[in-house]
Amino acid sequence: MRAFSPPALAAVLEGLPGDGRLWIAFSGGLDSTVLLHAAARLRPRRGLAAVHVHHGLRPEAERWAAHCAARCGALGVPFELLRVAVQGRAGGVEAAARRARRAALAARLGPGEVLLTAHHADDQLETVLMQLLRGAGVRGLAAMAPLAPLGAGWQARPLLAWSRAELAAWAEAEGLSWVADPMNEDARFDRAWLRRHLLPVLAGRWPRAAQAAVRSAGRCARALSLLDALADLDGAEAYRGRPLPVSRLAALPPARGANLLRRWLGDLGLRPPDEARLEAALAALCGAARDRLPELRWAGGELRRWRDALYAGPALSPPPRRPLSWDGRGTLTLPAGCGRLRLVPAAVGIDPARLAGGLEVRWRVGGERLRPAGAGRRRSLKALLQEAGVPPWVRARAPLLYAAGGLVAVGGWWTAAEATAAGGLAPVWEAPRLAAWSGCAPLFAPGGSGTL
Repeated sequence: MRAFSPPALAAVLEGLPGDGRLWIAFSGGLDSTVLLHAAARLRPRRGLAAVHVHHGLRPEAERWAAHCAARCGALGVPFELLRVAVQGRAGGVEAAARRARRAALAARLGPGEVLLTAHHADDQLETVLMQLLRGAGVRGLAAMAPLAPLGAGWQARPLLAWSRAELAAWAEAEGLSWVADPMNEDARFDRAWLRRHLLPVLAGRWPRAAQAAVRSAGRCARALSLLDALADLDGAEAYRGRPLPVSRLAALPPARGANLLRRWLGDLGLRPPDEARLEAALAALCGAARDRLPELRWAGGELRRWRDALYAGPALSPPPRRPLSWDGRGTLTLPAGCGRLRLVPAAVGIDPARLAGGLEVRWRVGGERLRPAGAGRRRSLKALLQEAGVPPWVRARAPLLYAAGGLVAVGGWWTAAEATAAGGLAPVWEAPRLAAWSGCAPLFAPGGSGTL
């Protein structure tokens, strides 16, 4: 690989997809300073801008933001400052800041635009080592991709071919200045410890260790693409966004079944559990009797078996238990991530006269009965939900509307025949978290019957 230079960078940028603006994630540090100056010198035809994410976590944050704005101004590069609040410190402040930064940058990208981040070969080596120490498989060892979808556009890492030392040599030759974040050298953080204590030892023995890690990550990425292609042949593509039949998994050798399950979960936007948990779950879920409802919960989501199929989605809170009073106006936010409920005018719906005394929203306790409008007889709500194909975890969270002590509507699906009138009000239940579960979106479609 040639030494770093703007022409060498240009060869990488020319291969990027889309035709929208190039955005540089500009922290003000050495790496992004090199990327900014080299790209500004190239003046790409598709346009160039820089964006700085302000977390407010360090006393120097305002000074860093001012430095970035001044640097871009001197180069004539449009600059944008994004202020974010770091919330939900799960995994530590470093991980929370990374999530907040990524979400803000993804939201800023327009269609066809590309975010350029300044990750280099040493960063890739750190990532490979971190994944190796966690016992990661091929997916983890593929580490950081040179190009990946992000928001409405893409994220590209055009500096992966060069080491930090090579970038620093160019920066010093150009007389550039940059800011230094002390957190990058704080050995309490795993990456900083590797950077400070291990990488210098490796470089002393194997000077091209970083470049070797980049090559290995690329080979793992190619192997991963083959595994994904195999998973698609085994059924991941056919069942994308739909329940995955247990029979499909049971017909495959365990390793291929786990590969299919991992790919299927990824297509749902879920980060799969570690390999050992996934393989153990596969055996338990597929081996359970048909009347059982086994499940697996992990940090990235939940996996449940029902009616000889696997369903997966984001983690759910326990179902609500306490009833809510509601006057039927506006939109009612339901507890425990159960979404929203509102009443809208309809050709046929709940008789407004029934609502004079207000509504009470409850959740199933068992024994409820209903004669849906247009049906001939009263039936147990349990039987109606089962026949409609509503999964148990959705049933437990479906709002039941009571007026004058009687059940008048269930979710957005049925109104009671005795409470129905022309020119009434129809309940609309919106539950994005539940709709994100495989195969559950039709339950929340306008006018949906609840049939999967």
